[in-house]
Amino acid sequence: MKRRDTGHWMWAEAVHLLEEADRLQRQCFQLAGQAGQPRWEPPVDIYEGDGELLIEIALPGVAPERLRVDLSGEQLVVQAERRLPHRRHGAAIRRLEIPYGVFERRLVLPPGPWTMTVQDLVHGCLQLLLTRR
Repeated sequence: MKRRDTGHWMWAEAVHLLEEADRLQRQCFQLAGQAGQPRWEPPVDIYEGDGELLIEIALPGVAPERLRVDLSGEQLVVQAERRLPHRRHGAAIRRLEIPYGVFERRLVLPPGPWTMTVQDLVHGCLQLLLTRR
């Protein structure tokens, strides 16, 4: 392969990766347009080990008392609301990038009976540990 071809390929790959990152960000923080329905979906990481799943869901600014987690069969549903922070009197919003409002995230789990053994909200992330029964 010629040197010029390698440079072109690398540039094309970099552009592709940037486009993919942008698509993933839009997908993770997708806003819904209908009132009363979930407005955004938080990003999720899932790790699978011997008979257990560790699920981490990014929930910046979500109060634990506003969080609902439901494990039903092979589906996990996380619902909550991230309220818009109170503004100081006379303060204008300059930028608002972290989603707020009602959200719902539905995850289909691998087949099998699961039990939630740990549910903890740590540093803005909901950490769930599910073990196979």
